[in-house]
Formats: sequence, C-alpha cells, structure tokens
Amino acid sequence: MLHAKSLSEPHHGTTRATGLSWIKLQQYSQIPVMSSDETPSLEELRCLLWTRARPTGHVDEVWPNLYMGDLYIARDKAQLSQMGISHIVNAAAGRFRIDTGPKFYKDLPVDYYGVEAEDNPNFDLSIYFYPVARYIRAALNSPRGKVLVHCAMGISRSATLVLAFLMICENMSLTNAIQAVHSHRGICPNSGFLEQLRELDLQLGRDKHREAEPSGPVSCRQTQRHCPS
Repeated sequence: MLHAKSLSEPHHGTTRATGLSWIKLQQYSQIPVMSSDETPSLEELRCLLWTRARPTGHVDEVWPNLYMGDLYIARDKAQLSQMGISHIVNAAAGRFRIDTGPKFYKDLPVDYYGVEAEDNPNFDLSIYFYPVARYIRAALNSPRGKVLVHCAMGISRSATLVLAFLMICENMSLTNAIQAVHSHRGICPNSGFLEQLRELDLQLGRDKHREAEPSGPVSCRQTQRHCPS
C-alpha cells in the first residue's frame, strides 16, 4: 500500500545551487510524495498519474532549471531565448517527427541532443535512460544551465526521460519521481514506458541493496545512488 509523506531533506543530487536556486530546490523537495517499500504495479502507477492531474501547458518547470514541453515551445526560438534555455533534449527527433536539430537552433546559444523515439509501448526507450540522464546532469551543472526536454505533446516520451533522470541522478524512487513531476505538469507515459521505468526502479533498488550488503555500519553516503559520469 502506498503511504503519503513529505520529504524533509532536498533530493538535489550533485546539482549546484546557491541563493535563490537553493531556495527553489528546497521548495521542490518539500512536495508531498507517495512512498512505497516496493516498486508499484502498473495499475498503481496509473492511479498515481490520474490523481489530481495538473493542466499541461506548452512548457513547465518540473525541477529546478529543468523544463518539460511540447513541439510548440521547441519551435518557439524567441521564447526559448527569453527563458535562457541552454540545452535541449528532443525525445521525438527525426525527419518525420519534430525535425529541429542543431541547424534549426544555429542562431541560439543552445546545445542539442536528439533521441529518435516513438511514442509506442513496444519502443525500447530504456536504452536512452543513462545517456540522457548523464547529459541532463552535465547540463544542469554547467554555468547558467537550463534544460528543455520535449517531445510532441510533452507528456510521454519527454516525461519518461525526465523521470529516469530523477531516479538515476536525484536518488528518487519511481513513485517519488512521478509525484515530483506530476505536481508541476500533467504527464502520461504509455504503458510500455511505465514498465521500463518499473524495471529501472527495480534495478536501482537491487543496486542499492547490494551496496548495503557489506558487514558493519554503512553510511548514507556509501549507499546513495549516484548519477554515472
């Protein structure tokens, strides 16, 4: 059974933060979250996603300096410039999808990362979880780093990659990651992507368990999951 709790400490991983940025991290980390000792079932995840769904705009900040959006914000270079976006992850890249790319953004000071993913339950998006997580972490750690992760509607492919980032790099469970993002933007990863995130959650849980196996006291620092470099 899932139980509600509020995080007492910020889940900020290695993100640099000072001043107002630190205050923002504290605010994001105080979001009430659902916690479970076990990875939720697919049905439980669907219930979590459908509970108190927020309206979804063209773009929303879902974590400090990390934005999720749709194809409209991805093509609005004036708005991207105004927002100060420095890095863009296109989770719907490709000629017959959202065909932007480095040439499209050549007049903006942004770095581009394209993922040619299909919003299809049978598509294996998990192969991009760690590469994209590393990219987002490096981008957020860069000076004035602001990242936009987008797909066509900004609710499935992009959401899945952002959730994976929070799990891998911010030491969150899948349930906590969904709750954190869901409090700022309505999301709806397809069933196949949810299963892939469940497998990631199980794997990270196994890794954490193995790290805690050595005899003797084990510190939190020793057992904390880290974003791979």
